[in-house]
Amino acid sequence: MKLKYFKELDGIRAIAALMVMFFHFFNAENNVALIGVIKSIVSYGQTGVALFFVLSGFLITRLLLNTKESPAYFSSFYVRRILRIFPLYYFFLILFYFILPLLEGKTIAPFSSQVYFWTYLQNIALTFKWDFYGPNHFWSLAVEEHFYLFWPILIFFLNKKSIKKVIIVIIIAAVICRVFLLKNNLSINFFTFTRMDDLAIGALLAVLEFEGKLKSIKPIRFLFLLIILIVVAVLLNFTQTNGSYINETFKYTIMAFCYFSIIGYVLSSKEESWVHRILKNSVLSYTGKISYGLYVYHPLCILLLQHYFRIDSIFISFFLSFGLAYLIATISFYLMESKFLSLKKYFEYNKPKTVAADKNI
Repeated sequence: MKLKYFKELDGIRAIAALMVMFFHFFNAENNVALIGVIKSIVSYGQTGVALFFVLSGFLITRLLLNTKESPAYFSSFYVRRILRIFPLYYFFLILFYFILPLLEGKTIAPFSSQVYFWTYLQNIALTFKWDFYGPNHFWSLAVEEHFYLFWPILIFFLNKKSIKKVIIVIIIAAVICRVFLLKNNLSINFFTFTRMDDLAIGALLAVLEFEGKLKSIKPIRFLFLLIILIVVAVLLNFTQTNGSYINETFKYTIMAFCYFSIIGYVLSSKEESWVHRILKNSVLSYTGKISYGLYVYHPLCILLLQHYFRIDSIFISFFLSFGLAYLIATISFYLMESKFLSLKKYFEYNKPKTVAADKNI
């Protein structure tokens, strides 16, 4: 059989990217008065990373569950992930560390400050305050790469019941790890083991789908769960930078289950429903298509415009920043990323009764 392609998930991926872009733009904006008015709304944009994680956990796990009988299970998965992630990732590092300093006549950062980014350890360097220099927003890419290292192995060797238990263990372990870091006055935002529950919660959706239970759950149940979680989140004020101990310990788990509920609602609702029509519209679909590039390039676009152009209007600055990010992400996708993505056809899973690779990934 063939894994169903959910076009709606491109729309969700687009929303996640736009949330993060909004957050970074207004965080970098110097218009204090305007920021004060919209800060409470824009601050939720930072949770777009959690949405990325939950969505990724779902997509990766559903693919792994449906291809674990393939003789090319491991090789196909890792090669296809490399083709999707590495070319743009390392191209941007070359651009950031060597090309931009050369154009600006600046000194190239020592390799000792770069090394964590070349080895996907930047989130650990951020957490433990090691000496480093690089694009800070890449921390989330490191978390995902760490997840990709061990999750396929667990899926391969465990049955469905055991996978559910592991998911629960990961969620509990993330909470405990956050407690440990908080007690040692360290950030819980970037560390792999304090954010792994986001991906595990997304994986739970994939297990439900694999068992055939996802479509049997009424969408209203996901909405009801979402409402309860939103009430809890508001009471905890989880977007507060320095919240209470309980807030900091549980906020990421609550956020992840909020997005679990939203994605669950979309997947369990009828395809002709209003939410599907919105998520399938051409703008969101295209944004989802180039979302990786948008995520990678957008902070640089924002900073370059603010550095080289004095734009008094925040609205003009906003549209130019987003327009430039879309332009560069589009060029990057068609001139570079798509070339590598086309090579995926040589690394199919070749399972006798198998699923074709999920186009959402």
